[in-house]
Amino acid sequence: MKERDQKHYLANLADKLAKGKIGRRDFLRKAAKLGLSMSALGALGHLPFRGRGIIQKNALAATQPSTDVMAWIKDVGKPFKGKTVRMATESTPPSKGIAELVKSEFTPATGINVEIEVLPLEQVLQKLTMDVASGTSTYDLYYMDQSWMASFSKDTIDPREIYESKKELAFPAYDFDDFLKPLVDGISMYKGKMVGVPYDIPIFIQMYRMDVYDELNLKVATTMDDYLSNARAITEKKKSQGIYGTTGQMKSGHYSLNCDWTAWLWGHGGSVFRPDGTFSGNDAEGLEAMDYWVKLKENMPAGVDTWTWDGEFQSVAQGIAGQVLSWGEFLPSCDDPKSSKVSGLLGVAVPPIANKLRTVKETGYGEIPNVGHQGGSALGLSKYSSVQDPAWIFMQWATCPDTQARISVLGGGSSPMRHSTFDHPDVLAAATVGAGTTRHFPVQKETIENYMGSEPDLPEWAEISNNIIPVELGRFFAGEYKTPKQTMDIIAKQVDKMLKG
Repeated sequence: MKERDQKHYLANLADKLAKGKIGRRDFLRKAAKLGLSMSALGALGHLPFRGRGIIQKNALAATQPSTDVMAWIKDVGKPFKGKTVRMATESTPPSKGIAELVKSEFTPATGINVEIEVLPLEQVLQKLTMDVASGTSTYDLYYMDQSWMASFSKDTIDPREIYESKKELAFPAYDFDDFLKPLVDGISMYKGKMVGVPYDIPIFIQMYRMDVYDELNLKVATTMDDYLSNARAITEKKKSQGIYGTTGQMKSGHYSLNCDWTAWLWGHGGSVFRPDGTFSGNDAEGLEAMDYWVKLKENMPAGVDTWTWDGEFQSVAQGIAGQVLSWGEFLPSCDDPKSSKVSGLLGVAVPPIANKLRTVKETGYGEIPNVGHQGGSALGLSKYSSVQDPAWIFMQWATCPDTQARISVLGGGSSPMRHSTFDHPDVLAAATVGAGTTRHFPVQKETIENYMGSEPDLPEWAEISNNIIPVELGRFFAGEYKTPKQTMDIIAKQVDKMLKG
């Protein structure tokens, strides 16, 4: 099928999905067969812990924009007064912060209107997919998950190239090198192209009940065995009080189950794929990880089988989990005394060290094994946009050092993407117990730099990570399969068949 016909076919598929005429699974399978790298389509409900960020009104009142930034946008934006830039995004912490600053600062200074359409993630994907398939410019900026880079790599402009080619529009202090390199490599790049700039970084860190640890004389886990040992000790001593050793996001058939699996898999020296592209979750290291996970689950609340990241977050916030390895975005809301029973009680630490780690060369499809599973996103400039210049001005402003630091506070204490963010006065001032705290930022930085794991990058990963791995893992934990080996062999058969077909 020619590319033009492929795009027309894909647009029709997306339209049918939006109207409910076909199911998500059929849509993913048909899209994947086109070979269009549409991994974006499979991540329905994919981004972790979204919508939890809350605008900190006190921070909004206290924070002030850089005079240099304001002078630049006023000057460079003059020729584009009255133009409108459009962006579709899910309700993420940075997007909430950006929306506030657009109204109070960017549009008044430049005259450029910015319409930020906040949608459920599956609708964002559907609309962007239709945009790309038709080559239209409904949206000028693309909000993209790290697993979507292959999908949109041909449909965005490399920001480094436009920065160099349009010096008259370049913000002098933008500084690409200020972005943490692991985020650039793990979120923004596809085959040497920067598809977008880092925008958001949910990532696994350790959070633990300091009061429980002190009572039981526990030390923060530095190894996989430590983490399991702590979970067992907490369950043994505190279960009668309704506190379990750990918790999870293990709903059958949901991508969140895949996220947990990869962390334990990588932590035991395993990988999803071998260098030859075959599934490797059923090798010795993969089975070791499953055995570990089974033991860990024995120390979780019964409801964990029904929870995605939201249920997992609530189990922590309501005080029924003694420790968790999960999204750092949990902490700011768990520190909110109005809605959490553990405000000020959670300590934070980097993930436990893996028993051993495979190198990228020992895996397939660019997979990066490590315990700190990441689910970051990037912001890209559409090559189809009819207002590329004002869109590029907005994109630089939204992701420049000053704005990125400020939205990390305004959006609810999350998404530090740049080195400079961690030393920004507003960020340092917010590093106290309370809603929207940034006190976990140093741990997030260390995790990004030394413990970050990234999923493989291939067109079929959407179907695999949403509709194969978590479905079969769910059947195992429901008792339908007798052993981890049987489960992993079934997954291997399905994955390898898909990739060969």
